[in-house]
Amino acid sequence: MAKVTDAVAALALPVVEEAGCTLWDVEYVKEAGTWFLRVYIDKEGGVSIDDCEAVSRPLSDRLDQADPIEGSYTFEVSSAGADRALKKPEHFARFQGSEVEVKLYRPREGRKEFVGLLRNYEDGAVTLEIDGAQVLFTRQEIALVRLYPRF
Repeated sequence: MAKVTDAVAALALPVVEEAGCTLWDVEYVKEAGTWFLRVYIDKEGGVSIDDCEAVSRPLSDRLDQADPIEGSYTFEVSSAGADRALKKPEHFARFQGSEVEVKLYRPREGRKEFVGLLRNYEDGAVTLEIDGAQVLFTRQEIALVRLYPRF
């Protein structure tokens, strides 16, 4: 599915930038038998419903015209969110020093979730500072890394 997301990202980027936002991520996933195409956007100060609409309408037209996806799907544009997933090197660079949650495929020391300050990201490996100690998680261990907002 990487080709679909790459094609959609290329179509989305100029539309997103024209709306004054940045493209955070594109995902194409099947949930409960339905395919979803989700475009996540970001903006300094936060994304509003008007921002999502400003991207959704013209991007929907571009997708209809280019037709990069066979079959039907549900199209959504939304904010990357306060608890956004960090996937790309630039995501990790932007949030260096922020509190994040790392979820693992298999338990380590009896747990699969760790929260700490993001200290380093290199080739998929993540280092967190947890209770003053540096803890390294390898790319093979990590299922998900996301921001951990406290409200």
